[in-house]
Amino acid sequence: MSTNTVRVVATLNEKGLDYELVPVDLRTGAHKQPSFLALNPFGQIPVLDDGDIVLFESRAISRYIASEYKETGPDLLRSGGGSAETAALEVWLEVESQQFGPPIADLVFELSIKPLLGGTTDPAVVEKQAEKLGKVLDVYEERLSKNKYLAGDHYTLADLHHMPYTFYLMATPQAKLVTSRPSVLAWWHDISARPAWKKTAASIPI
Repeated sequence: MSTNTVRVVATLNEKGLDYELVPVDLRTGAHKQPSFLALNPFGQIPVLDDGDIVLFESRAISRYIASEYKETGPDLLRSGGGSAETAALEVWLEVESQQFGPPIADLVFELSIKPLLGGTTDPAVVEKQAEKLGKVLDVYEERLSKNKYLAGDHYTLADLHHMPYTFYLMATPQAKLVTSRPSVLAWWHDISARPAWKKTAASIPI
């Protein structure tokens, strides 16, 4: 259920790479044991072990995969694109992390994760974060009314990074934040129909 792990798995699937997914039992504190802390001193998942390379932080991992294996599968970093496309990619990667990520993470936690942990959804938090996310998605609606994808005409890592949390959001009543915005909805239908994402989504418990 880790959206950060899903982000990395989605990138691996887009690249068509073989990988081994090694479960870490958070319930027993396996992520805080010395053996795991040697891989990630912050004790968080996921961690990528790629031969001599060990990385943590999902956005950094997905970017590494997209760069290291750029000749395999789609070019998620548009390395052959122009400077304007590269700049747009960087902007929307940052927007996902700083503007989109915080409110949608809080929403998904309140609506989906908190009840699983035995808690009760707080309607006030939902309302507050939904309002914040709505304002962000108004910007997306404008952007996507003029561009097929966030960075321009091609699917990139900027689009992929949005997918885990949006997938969870779409299974909640707050899916209306997406469905009420035609351009955002068309974008979601497009990117969630990709074979690599369908493969990823099939393994997500929801």
